[in-house]
Amino acid sequence: MDVLPLRAEVARREVSFLEALEDMVNIDCGSFSPDGVNHIADRCEQRFREGGWQVERRPHVPADGEAPLGDLVIGTLRGDGGSRVLLVGHMDTVFDEGTAAARPFRIEGGIARGPGVSDMKAGLLAGFAAVEALQQAGSTSFDRITYVCNPDEEVGSPFSGPVIRELAPSHDVAFVLECARANGDIVSARKGVTDHVVVFRGLAAHAGVEPEKGRHAVLAAARATVALQALNGRWPGVSVNVGVSRGGTRPNVVPDLAELQVDLRATTWEAQETAEAEIVRACQDAIEEGVTVEVRADGWHRPMERSAASARLVERAVAIAGDLGFSVRDAATGGASDGNTTSAAGTPTLDGLGPIGGAAHAVDEWLDVESITPRVSLLAGLIASA
Repeated sequence: MDVLPLRAEVARREVSFLEALEDMVNIDCGSFSPDGVNHIADRCEQRFREGGWQVERRPHVPADGEAPLGDLVIGTLRGDGGSRVLLVGHMDTVFDEGTAAARPFRIEGGIARGPGVSDMKAGLLAGFAAVEALQQAGSTSFDRITYVCNPDEEVGSPFSGPVIRELAPSHDVAFVLECARANGDIVSARKGVTDHVVVFRGLAAHAGVEPEKGRHAVLAAARATVALQALNGRWPGVSVNVGVSRGGTRPNVVPDLAELQVDLRATTWEAQETAEAEIVRACQDAIEEGVTVEVRADGWHRPMERSAASARLVERAVAIAGDLGFSVRDAATGGASDGNTTSAAGTPTLDGLGPIGGAAHAVDEWLDVESITPRVSLLAGLIASA
């Protein structure tokens, strides 16, 4: 379809887009602030209902000892036939209560700032704006659009991830609405992530009177740390980081307990599995008689690899952007997103389809206001041509 009328429709709505963005950015909605997340969920539900979507809202029911999370909101819009499109955006941020009051939404020199402005309030709104532009243009050449508004992406999507994983295989494409990279690139590949907790147990003893009776858990953890950090560079695209190390109680006690928390990232599933096995081996090799080790792995995200199908989506995006009057490239990134989940489920996935932004999770997070219209128009064109 001709995308220029779509762009005109998106541009006509830019003022209302910015008003909605200001409203959302000025709401504290950290992942573990369920009331704030649900204020965003209320706004998403309202947009769905105003646009004629079917809406499902699922409250989070925490297990014993589990922190409560916000509601999951899913909208479904039926079309006249064609592809099945999955959109995914998240409603939570990484920021604590009071952040929005301390640095509220503002625009200076064409740059919007505020907590979550690019990660990912603007991307979340882009999904609604793109579909609304298609509706206004009378373009309903899709079988259905499913839009998942996720309340817990910033903590690994423990609640919403299984739902996304279940939905993805019944869709032809998935478009994840994280903002484009700071240079404007969209995202065709992301590293996988595995978090490890490694616990060493030894035997406590008086460090001055009879240290020989102790079994030093911290020493084993230190040996393991050196070995784990040495894994960096062993395989292309693999990184290992011992981010937390703790153990011991007093300087005059041989420590009987130590813990490491380890971040593993890899560009391919094969490399991720290989590195996971090597992490276990390195920790086992670090212990001595009387010390035991337990390695617990949490496979947060499998890699989002650039497949032939996702490469075709990139080609389509490049062509649509050209029709809209700008150029776009794709890139790989080390951070994970819900795109890892949809890709691992076998659904061709393209990410980074929100407006251009940067400095996510930082005090100077920003969004390029001029990128809103072209990037929302690109997303609308991708949905229409899926």
